[in-house]
Amino acid sequence: MSTISKKICMIGDFGVGKTSLIRRFVDREFSDQYLSTVGVKISRKPLQVEKEPGSDPIGMQLLIWDLEGHTKFKAIAPSYLQGSSGALIVADVTRNETIERVAEHIKLFASVNPKGALMVALNKADLVEPEKIPKLQDLCQDIVSGVSPESELVLGIYFTSARTGEFVDDIFHQLAIKTLVKT
Repeated sequence: MSTISKKICMIGDFGVGKTSLIRRFVDREFSDQYLSTVGVKISRKPLQVEKEPGSDPIGMQLLIWDLEGHTKFKAIAPSYLQGSSGALIVADVTRNETIERVAEHIKLFASVNPKGALMVALNKADLVEPEKIPKLQDLCQDIVSGVSPESELVLGIYFTSARTGEFVDDIFHQLAIKTLVKT
């Protein structure tokens, strides 16, 4: 069976948990120690996905590009985004300013990959009270909806936790499937 490789980029401000989400998904690990990504780090994850429910599984290899989240990096980010089939835009639910910047991350990705697939991870969901989740969901949905026509690339918003693993596998698998459907 052949394997399809897909490049996926992780985009978001510094400290939102991009690297932690990758470590949870790829290595099944979590660490409280903050390590700032410098430039880009590439991880690989083999997967078996069904393009449609009940169809034969397809072998995939995700090449996950963990992009630095600092503002000075934005100028060279388009070169790293080139050729990406999809992106996971990550925000930190404990820092509203990172949610508010989701729109600029969507626009940046769409400017380089207008046919790519996007998912939004509202990360660190384990650190907020459950009753705040709907309000944060509405805030993010309003921000995403306000980025027209690029908002059509956003195929889902998930509340994730790299610490607990909540929805981490789901969001990566759904993004992988969406990159297959779009090709």
